[in-house]
Amino acid sequence: MATEILMPALSPTMEEGTLAKWLVKEGDTVSSGDILAEIETDKATMEFEAVDEGIVGKILVAAGSSGVKVNTPIAVLVEEGESADAAPAAKAAAPATAAPAPAPAPAASAAAPAAAKAPAAPVSGGARVIASPLARRLAAEKGIDIATLSGSGPHGRIVKADVEAASASAKAAPAATAPAPSAAVAPAASPAMSSGPSPDLVKRMYEGRAYEEIPLDGMRKTIASRLTEAKQTIPHFYLRREVQIDTLMKFRGELNAQLEGRGIKLSVNDFIIKACALALQDVPDANAVWAGDRILKLKPSDVAVAVAIEGGLFTPVLKDAHQKTISALSAEMKDLASRARNRKLAPHEYVGGSFAISNLGMMGIENFDAVINPPHGAILAVGAGIKKPVVKADGEIGVATVMSMTLSVDHRVIDGALGAVVLNAIVGYLENPMSMLA
Repeated sequence: MATEILMPALSPTMEEGTLAKWLVKEGDTVSSGDILAEIETDKATMEFEAVDEGIVGKILVAAGSSGVKVNTPIAVLVEEGESADAAPAAKAAAPATAAPAPAPAPAASAAAPAAAKAPAAPVSGGARVIASPLARRLAAEKGIDIATLSGSGPHGRIVKADVEAASASAKAAPAATAPAPSAAVAPAASPAMSSGPSPDLVKRMYEGRAYEEIPLDGMRKTIASRLTEAKQTIPHFYLRREVQIDTLMKFRGELNAQLEGRGIKLSVNDFIIKACALALQDVPDANAVWAGDRILKLKPSDVAVAVAIEGGLFTPVLKDAHQKTISALSAEMKDLASRARNRKLAPHEYVGGSFAISNLGMMGIENFDAVINPPHGAILAVGAGIKKPVVKADGEIGVATVMSMTLSVDHRVIDGALGAVVLNAIVGYLENPMSMLA
């Protein structure tokens, strides 16, 4: 029987994508796990693997096609001797009449779907469980009841990523204190991009002026809609502090001298990540996210860090940052930043976290206010360290290296006094860096 291959959701925010390249052609025989195509999501170019085995009977969406909606048929698989001619025609109207697929939860989108054609599926409560053999084997190895999982693959098929996400969730929190399913903190549907002059009106305003028209790619569309959502729906307030970092700079220099033989060089940002992670442990009520009808208070310190790339940005998440050494955080951050700039991050590496850091100090910016990345409860904007005159504890005037920080806070999650406590805790660690090694 002919089987439609659907445009997959390869990231939590993906609603449409570009079918960049087909790696198979009509008439090719494919097996489960074979790479079918390269698909550009809003964040990266990812490989799409075959779910079923069969023969590529017809390619419905040509390579290079952009704006292909998730769950749109892109090709048809047939069995030996079967014709694909009737299958697409019979379902040609399906995308227009079918209900839109729900957005995948972050954990369920941790990797591109990689599944196989399922043999006889188990039955639970009278309902047939559709799962790939690989997913079923992994579930058995990890002791997970596959009938309890929700599938993120085509037609709700349970795939490898779903099993791995369930396993990770089980390890992250004991059953007695398990948080609500990750779908509860999935970003809300993005609102329409900000209102204002229509595109045609804007173009008319600049008639006669030379300009280049740059189409929006998936990443820029997502950034535009999410930042509009953030500023329209999150009640931001801002807390500002200056921190003297001369002691930190000296301590960093001493550590780097000791670590030079190991090829490790710590940055100021590495210490900021650690300070924020420890502060969230000291002030657990601030380690929280907004989940629509409730607040989720996290136990680990999962800290996101903004990384600028060409055409946009990523916020990779350093999980359990409070438990890692500064040198381990430094190595992990360098790896995440490098792969972010090459758009090689998997969705699970940039989804989640309760708190974010945006550091423009290395670009000479002294201070700024950052926009909260929902559902995070806060984001710390870090400026450059500048030598300034200061009044010392003995009343004398001196010179110190002063770094400005602004904490943007979601007032639904964190009140002013609580925000002040967590910002003061961050300052305390940065001004006494030895305490971060305790």
